Amino acid sequence: MSRTPPDPIRGPRSTPALALLALAGVLLFALFAALGVWQIERRAWKLALIERVEARVHAAPIDMPVPARWPRIGAADDEYRHVRLAGVFLHERETLVQASTTLGPGHWVLTPLRTVQGPVVLVNRGFVPPERRERGTRSSNEPAGEVRLTGLLRISEPGGGFLRRNDPAADRWFSRDVQAIAAARGLPDAAPFFVDEDAPAPQPAGVEPRWPVGGLTVIAFHNNHLVYALTWFGLALGVLLATWLVARMERRHAPRAGHATGKARDAAPD
Repeated sequence: MSRTPPDPIRGPRSTPALALLALAGVLLFALFAALGVWQIERRAWKLALIERVEARVHAAPIDMPVPARWPRIGAADDEYRHVRLAGVFLHERETLVQASTTLGPGHWVLTPLRTVQGPVVLVNRGFVPPERRERGTRSSNEPAGEVRLTGLLRISEPGGGFLRRNDPAADRWFSRDVQAIAAARGLPDAAPFFVDEDAPAPQPAGVEPRWPVGGLTVIAFHNNHLVYALTWFGLALGVLLATWLVARMERRHAPRAGHATGKARDAAPD
């Protein structure tokens, strides 16, 4: 059985089809370009944030915010602010929060500090390895009486991770959720933030650290916005290129289609 060969000549697309393609191209280009501009703006915001945080971290410590200001404390204006505070540690109410640091896996030691003003602030005294989990193994480094310290103000970390949720009933903590820890330890007047205590004076070489070890706060911000912006602008450029190729193909098909139509009229019988 013979098969009719396909017609190699394709006529130009209809006007509605071309209009839809053009509209899709314009919309995609506008979307990708807008996303690229948005990432550029986000990058500028992130760089400004990093600059502000660096200034806060290295600034001289200021007094801890007064309780009247606590409801207005937020990450944008207050996190990593260098503060000073004084009070008495409530060591018997400490909380261990799982941590991974440059010293290895272990725990953060969060100890309530009853401030001289009255309210409690959770202080992250630093990191301990698993073998120093029990208080008795590090009781020699538990300050007694009134202490004065400096550190970085940190915002609460509610809930924990997706796969590792805090379990107050089992006393398992994966994030420094101030509200949950305060409730579990019976501290209704706790501040809605915590403080990472500054590093102690350097120990002589070869001397074992005094646990917990403070000053291990990691200050890092993901800043991939330039890569994202270039990706979106690249996609916008790709849309322009695809539109140009389609327009070029349509211009090439139009004369061939007109020539084929003329030949068909010449071949038709009178």
